[in-house]
Amino acid sequence: MSDAVLVIGAQSEIGQSLIAKVIAEEKASQVIAVSRSDCPNSLASRVSDETRLTWMRCDYSDQEMADVVERCGVLLAEKNVTLNRLVICNGRLHDSTISPEKRIEDLDRDTLHAIFESNAVVPALWLKHLKVLLKTHLKGRIPAVIAVLSARIGSIEDNGKGGWYAYRASKSALNMLLKTSAIEYQRTLPELRFIAFHPGTTDTPLSKPFQRSVPEGKLFTPDFVAASLLARLSESLAVNTALASFVAWDGSQIPW
Repeated sequence: MSDAVLVIGAQSEIGQSLIAKVIAEEKASQVIAVSRSDCPNSLASRVSDETRLTWMRCDYSDQEMADVVERCGVLLAEKNVTLNRLVICNGRLHDSTISPEKRIEDLDRDTLHAIFESNAVVPALWLKHLKVLLKTHLKGRIPAVIAVLSARIGSIEDNGKGGWYAYRASKSALNMLLKTSAIEYQRTLPELRFIAFHPGTTDTPLSKPFQRSVPEGKLFTPDFVAASLLARLSESLAVNTALASFVAWDGSQIPW
């Protein structure tokens, strides 16, 4: 039976690179991509075998999340593939009206709600909806891994600089939601592992305003990050790995 990879938030630069890399380098793997929008032309031009990519649109409402999960179950059965890697790429740092806070005086209620919605609430709801699919599909016996895109800045122990309140706290919340889910999932899916993945500073619109301060050699391409993430996923599928880990792009462990 062939493998399948589920990429949620697939229109992000890391999501696109992950999809392109799986299809280019894993000749039998299927990819299911979930996004608010259609597959971008920038990705379509990189995909050599369109038959191995299924793109599903979702507005991230509870109803559409449930519908996507149901469609995934049907597709996996039709193609006779095993879903063993799931990656949730949703995240938000800034936009035209939101910037990271430098001081506590900069805190804003609407900004906190918006950042937590993207970085913690949406990934947590995916973890909720995916449980039904994975219990049916994996039956507690097949190794699999779920990864979320976290950030080192979400580490409470590693916080030595302060600032960036909403982003920092929302990633901490994401880590806690992931770790708590891992404990519950283990009761019925003992072979499932969880990763909070720190990609490093990636050359995407998310980091663009803050790249001046990045040390030389520490600004990574989305392709590099995708390769690093796939390596961490493979490591997690090995025997006797931790139930949940907070890990950087290079495989180093980050304190929760």
